[in-house]
Amino acid sequence: MKIVKIVIPLFYLALCIPAFAQNSHPLEEKEKKDLEFRAVAELGFLSVLSHKVQFGENGTYFDYKRDGGQNVLFPVGRLSLELDIKERNTFILLYQPLTIQTQVLLNDDIVVDDLVYPANTSVDLLYNFPFYRVSYLRELVPNKPKFDLAVGGSIQLRNATITFESTDGERFRTNRDVGIVPALKVRSRYDLSELVYLELEADGIYAPISYLNGSDNEVKGAILDASIRSGLKVTNDVNAFFNLRYLGGGAVGTSEDEPGPGDGYVKNWLHFMTVTAGVSYRFN
Repeated sequence: MKIVKIVIPLFYLALCIPAFAQNSHPLEEKEKKDLEFRAVAELGFLSVLSHKVQFGENGTYFDYKRDGGQNVLFPVGRLSLELDIKERNTFILLYQPLTIQTQVLLNDDIVVDDLVYPANTSVDLLYNFPFYRVSYLRELVPNKPKFDLAVGGSIQLRNATITFESTDGERFRTNRDVGIVPALKVRSRYDLSELVYLELEADGIYAPISYLNGSDNEVKGAILDASIRSGLKVTNDVNAFFNLRYLGGGAVGTSEDEPGPGDGYVKNWLHFMTVTAGVSYRFN
């Protein structure tokens, strides 16, 4: 699976960096407090690499990029709060808004939960998939001034609303879902100089959801949020950075709790890339 092939190299790279860091000259030891609090914000654009969705076993596997107007760039932002405790423990609260709205003229008939949207009619499409995430990281190499490597876990709350609505208002389908997804997390940072640093970070998991939530449904899902960041230390408390991120995942299976219309079958896979610039501020 594509997502798994991306996760493994990222984790491997993060674990291999210490070998290179051992031969570098350490920076001066920084004064550390028992508690350090940071706010991080970034803003940029999102590009859809691939995005397809299907509602109902007999539904159309709809290609948002080819047929749904997602072949342009969309604005994206991200906010997080981070708390360091005694150098080795970090708690993170993240909010990622993710809303894509398009309007298209259909080239072919499509079927969404047993409802047919005819070709040559216009449709308003909403893909709203913001998420909230709480993470914990444990620093593994606290005695290396130039290098950090931390591992831990995340709990992500998804809040999805996906709609297909004909512009004349006569046809409408919506799929809404709130759910909790656990993930593994790794973060690695290396100071290239006293002013410039490089950071890698990834949250990801692939697993049959039924093993995690106790359901009998054979629903399988995956998430991967992986980024590489180049930063500049503007002051002791302010960092500016440029960030390249891959955001992907999805699920496939049938939900027994779906009230209808439709049979509850959903297949939804997405692969996004974001390019952002941001700032990190440490509160004294």
